[in-house]
Amino acid sequence: MDYNETKLRVRYGETDQMGVVYHANYAAYFEVGRTEWLREFGLNYSDMEADGVMLPVVSLSVNYKNSARYDDVITVKTTLKKMPTASIEFEYELRNQSDVLIATGNTVLAFINMERNRPTRCPKYILDQLQNYSL
Repeated sequence: MDYNETKLRVRYGETDQMGVVYHANYAAYFEVGRTEWLREFGLNYSDMEADGVMLPVVSLSVNYKNSARYDDVITVKTTLKKMPTASIEFEYELRNQSDVLIATGNTVLAFINMERNRPTRCPKYILDQLQNYSL
């Protein structure tokens, strides 16, 4: 599979007084999609951190198309943009239960060696897990 789809329901606390999702919550929706994408490939943040690698977000962009609202069921479609090097890049598409495009986005995360607190190349075991991924 070349993407992951994760469904989530918009909670009341994620909205403003008008019942519209507050803009900063889209970053959290992207994180849910990214985390589930990694799990699908047998990877997770806990194991990476135990191996001394962390993945901070170094770039985030969101293009808002329509409003997501309280109680909407959002599908987060997450796609790897290219094979990782010293960073990994994901693209996102969010749609509501009526298949209306809500937002698109992109994140870039850097591989950081936790011991040295410096950028590092993508670990081989991650590349091995992604070897059958089709871009």
